[in-house]
Amino acid sequence: MSETLQTTDVAASDADLLAQTAMAVRTAGSALRERFGNVVRYQTREELMRALAVNDDTVLDVLRPRLTLLRPQARWVEDELAGGALPAGEWWVVDPAEGNVNHLHALPDWAVTATLVRDHQPVLTVVHLPLTGETYTALAGAGAHLDGRPLHVSDTADLGLGIVATSQARPDEDEKVVRRVGSSITEMLLDALVVRTSVPATLHLLNVAAGRIDAFWQFAGARADLLPGALLVTEAGGRISDAEGRPWTPASESFLAAAPGVHAEATATLSR
Repeated sequence: MSETLQTTDVAASDADLLAQTAMAVRTAGSALRERFGNVVRYQTREELMRALAVNDDTVLDVLRPRLTLLRPQARWVEDELAGGALPAGEWWVVDPAEGNVNHLHALPDWAVTATLVRDHQPVLTVVHLPLTGETYTALAGAGAHLDGRPLHVSDTADLGLGIVATSQARPDEDEKVVRRVGSSITEMLLDALVVRTSVPATLHLLNVAAGRIDAFWQFAGARADLLPGALLVTEAGGRISDAEGRPWTPASESFLAAAPGVHAEATATLSR
């Protein structure tokens, strides 16, 4: 078989895998939606962590066996808050309840995500929003879509006319990162039209991919937070880098996703 035919066969196989992954993620999302509605009360960090874990387990009990059946040889990233590069081979990077704390507080900003990484590169991703029923998908080299409709980043060419966003990577971040986040928001307030700040990161990145906002940045962060949106934005025509414009990897200390027309201005602002 020629190399061209082999490449075509792999692409077709991955497209089918994406469709099956989307079905699995939607099924798992339905289980989490059934738990949504009331504010979950907690008095201690231990009670909070238990409540978060119940949501995670609800999704994983449905999703993990389905994804394992799809790719039995793929390994599983156990810690959704972990960062850095993965070893070679295939890995499922899953956030069973992206925006879990929002779910506990009866806020609508949460999702279920699954991304397949192959030899250090994200191959496909699914982000499902159970409350709206929307499913965002991306396949490397084949574009990004919302329920089958192509996504495109914005054509904004002036940061001063742009809406930008950032997110808190995790609770209990070290003081150096916290202060860097604060100063970056101040700088963006001076240069951009509007600055949005909320969690989780993935939902902002969906908006960048869909052309609703023009840039998203974050300091620190986990693979599960950033890989789904990074693939979606890239496949929608956006640019991914660190905050200073250098190539981004999961080991980078910062992250920027932007429409091409504002990327250079955004890096200039964040580098001040």
